[in-house]
Amino acid sequence: MSTPTWRRAAATAAALAVAVPLVSCAAAGDAASDRISVLMVGNPQMTDLQELTEQHFTAETGIAVDFTVLPENELRDRVAQDLAAGVSKYDVISINSSETPYYADLGWLQDLTAYTEQDTAFDVDDVLPSMLTTYSASDGGIHGIPFYGESSFVMYRTDLFEAAGITMPEHPTWDQIAEYAAALDSGDTAGICLRGQPAAGQMFAPLGTIVNTFGGTWFTEDWEPQVDSPEFTEAVQFYVDLVRDSGETGAAQAGFTECLNLFGQGKAAMWYDATAGAGLVENPETSTVAGKVGYAYAPTKLTDYSGWIAGWGWGVPKNSAKADAAWEFISWASSAGYEELVGSEIGWSNVPDGKRESTYSNADYLAHAGAYAPIVLDSIKSIDPRDPGVQPRPTIGTIFVAIPEFSLLATRTAEQINAILAGQADSVADALAVGQELAIPIGQEYAGE
Repeated sequence: MSTPTWRRAAATAAALAVAVPLVSCAAAGDAASDRISVLMVGNPQMTDLQELTEQHFTAETGIAVDFTVLPENELRDRVAQDLAAGVSKYDVISINSSETPYYADLGWLQDLTAYTEQDTAFDVDDVLPSMLTTYSASDGGIHGIPFYGESSFVMYRTDLFEAAGITMPEHPTWDQIAEYAAALDSGDTAGICLRGQPAAGQMFAPLGTIVNTFGGTWFTEDWEPQVDSPEFTEAVQFYVDLVRDSGETGAAQAGFTECLNLFGQGKAAMWYDATAGAGLVENPETSTVAGKVGYAYAPTKLTDYSGWIAGWGWGVPKNSAKADAAWEFISWASSAGYEELVGSEIGWSNVPDGKRESTYSNADYLAHAGAYAPIVLDSIKSIDPRDPGVQPRPTIGTIFVAIPEFSLLATRTAEQINAILAGQADSVADALAVGQELAIPIGQEYAGE
């Protein structure tokens, strides 16, 4: 197999970086493992972690932690550049489940399998297997540890469904969802809210699960592009029609936050999105529909389950000389004990859930999340990141292909579909023809043609 261009560039960057070493953020006299540097994505759960670290982790272990916190896009760029150059100055990095497999296959991350086996207090058997898979190399070695995880499901207004005489099945089909959306769509309330923002991590999060369950895929197991296949086309046409017929006004500009706000303000009868949204819509301080929301599994067509599996976790760069101390931090931050700490000191709505079986038998957690927790757990346990559709895939991933080129491919394809939602184009076939054209050289490169 030929080496893809980006891999050759990464190798060149790594070679050049040998002559340009980066300076560690730890002081010169702190070469020992009593101080580590952590590069962390800036989101609420991570903010909680930063606040709790000194008083608990450092006090218990004697290991001081220097945090660098960056917005998601900036962090992704920094991590990719540092790992490719082989000179990361961080001992622990936030890594997304969509990126870990190819970072691991490239040898840019330390294999943490031995740590998980030797650290009995960490209890790796309690970590949900499908979440571990998303942080593993293609050979199965564990190269990342999940901090929190999620799937996707339907959130719906129980009061509106009851008033309309509609009963939501626990496992709805997409045809049923379209029927309910049409029945509940009104001038003031959209039948359903779905993401339309043109980005791989926005539109193609929910749409990717529809492609899977409609029988589509980006590439076959042998890297044959399938973006303009009948199954992929049917899925996208369904999505476009559903949004245009029963979706929210301004859907072309809507992402997770916009749909959260609309649903939380009572302006949508249903919302299909991340399971992480449930805790937010159940917060009476920010949501007008708290206590009036029901939950159903991700809708299906040809598969038994169709939700995504995603999340943020931890990795140790290959060049870190403090792997033991780095593991101590990771083990603590992703432990069941840390979840208990967050729940007791900050609140159970802030717990980084979605990764451990024991979370879903914790009475305190269930008192907060009992309405949706069983569906979340079963979804994450039942979806196979290696086999999320009806055919074999070339990489690990439910809604993504674990290659760096995928983000641009999916974003460019989403831009074409977004133009349809915005009323600037009308042909799904034409939109996907653009995506297929972009996918062909990628497939050829990885197939070694």
